[in-house]
Amino acid sequence: MLPLLAQIRGMALDLLFPRWCVGCGREGDFICSACLESLPRIIPPLCPRCGLPQPKGTLCSSGIGWPAEIDGIRAPFRFEGVVRQAIHELKYRNLRALAGLLARLLGEYLLANPIPADVLVPVPLHPRRLRERGYNQSRLLAGELGKLAGLPVLDKCLVRQLYSQPQARTSSLGERRSNVAGAFACRYSLDGERVLLIDDVATSGATLDACARALKSAGAASVWGLVLAREV
Repeated sequence: MLPLLAQIRGMALDLLFPRWCVGCGREGDFICSACLESLPRIIPPLCPRCGLPQPKGTLCSSGIGWPAEIDGIRAPFRFEGVVRQAIHELKYRNLRALAGLLARLLGEYLLANPIPADVLVPVPLHPRRLRERGYNQSRLLAGELGKLAGLPVLDKCLVRQLYSQPQARTSSLGERRSNVAGAFACRYSLDGERVLLIDDVATSGATLDACARALKSAGAASVWGLVLAREV
């Protein structure tokens, strides 16, 4: 009975508040079928650590000299076009209903490209930024993905203890890494757990790596990052 009621409620909401494609404006869904087909996918071979396209599938130049704690970063899409617009709508324009669709895209990627994971952990916001925005888009994505993948979400295990400027405002890789150094702490013991970190976008991977450092210090056996899009 509950699924039927949920369907009826969803149909009623669609009638009252019709969905429009964030890419082309067509009515029907937040990303229409034509725009879904045109999403800018990241195609292998990839650098095994940072997940960026690499012709031979070997470590890229930045990965070779990076003493990273993160085991690897993966993303289905490039951060451009409709994907970029969808993330901005979710992140900055309060279109939280987009989280389900975007999580489904992450789930499809995860099915085709399995990553070892026992739990999902969203990248946290600092409490000050959380108050400003009102929600954490990464937590929304992780919650929806957890339902699809059948994995528990530890949404309070990782905290951001230092407030810093957004990574997009930093101008170099070194600045990005120093900007998040020591920014995260893990509240719980993760004895032997394989963690999959969830975020919306990765630029240099510095934030994910700083999170991985905190999680591994709490006993995580491995930490991978899965984001919707990467700057390429």
